[in-house]
Amino acid sequence: MNMASVTNWEKSGAPGVLTIDLSALRRNWRRIATLVAPARASAVVKANAYGLGADRVAPALYEEGCRDFFVAQYGEAVALRALLADDASLYVLNGLQPGVESDCALRNVIPVLNSLEQVGRWRSTARLLGRRLPALLQFDTGMSRLGMAPEEAEALSTDAALLEGIDIRYIMSHLACADEAEDPHNAAQAKVMQSIAESFPGIPVCFGNSGGSFLGEAYRGAMVRPGIALYGARPTDILTRPMEPVVGIEAAVVQTRTVPAGTGVGYSATYVTERAQRLATLAIGYADGVPRSLSNRGAFFFGNVRLPIVGRVSMDSTIIDISDLPDGTLSLGGRVEWIGPHQSIEQVAEDAGTISWEILTGIGTRYARHYR
Repeated sequence: MNMASVTNWEKSGAPGVLTIDLSALRRNWRRIATLVAPARASAVVKANAYGLGADRVAPALYEEGCRDFFVAQYGEAVALRALLADDASLYVLNGLQPGVESDCALRNVIPVLNSLEQVGRWRSTARLLGRRLPALLQFDTGMSRLGMAPEEAEALSTDAALLEGIDIRYIMSHLACADEAEDPHNAAQAKVMQSIAESFPGIPVCFGNSGGSFLGEAYRGAMVRPGIALYGARPTDILTRPMEPVVGIEAAVVQTRTVPAGTGVGYSATYVTERAQRLATLAIGYADGVPRSLSNRGAFFFGNVRLPIVGRVSMDSTIIDISDLPDGTLSLGGRVEWIGPHQSIEQVAEDAGTISWEILTGIGTRYARHYR
């Protein structure tokens, strides 16, 4: 980070700095796009681009050549529609809530239809507007989350009236276990997806998520939907070369102190010092995305020195043990690394007993954001 950025951060009074490397993000997308070609590579930018800012992430990926963007909720698509050119396709993974179908069609947003009811409402909207409307059809191949049952595929493919006025761009499904390449569930889902695709000859398949993009051609289809991989996390255990890191987070020091042996630290005094220790209180807590489960487990870093979290993570602060640093190294306004060169998103997630997806999407809004 350059000095101007440091000065801006100091003037902002923010509790820390969130750095987002848009160039690394673009390279991650290009890597996947090159790998899966001739299939298309889209980008999943739901949940505010996994917490990193869809208003900056989506335009950067568009500049790199991405033209297909997936969100989860209709409101997310509305916000992005104004930021992307007309040749960008926006798909809503959860489909539409009743009552917004006409607005969706007028805004050139494409729903993923997950039930016969959604299909029927979209068909009625096409009839009302007097034109064919684009959509994706999602089928449940073994995750039991979203999508129509495989037997409903037969009904849709044999009764033309059910899809009257609907321009099916892709049929799709979602892999449940792509993060574990050898899980037999992957092959089982691919087999079901192939069977469904045979019922819709000539209609392309959109199948692979981040992990599926790396599992081979049978798991991709004509378009893949990378999400977590774009943001620098490891999407599957088969990946030997990691994705390029995109996110860095540093926290500001609020106070330092030296406490004697036998001192309770944090709420409920879950940590008690066994010797005299030097502590630093940081200005970020679980309201800023630091999971409370990192209490007495996680760590921050100053250079190569690991600084363990002691006591419970609070809403707005976290206490770390800085005894291994020379006295005076950290003081008010100093910064320590949470996510960065010395600690990956995966390591933070493992310490917290969760997944990198949750760490990213849990990032709070109070950081000074630095895009580069």
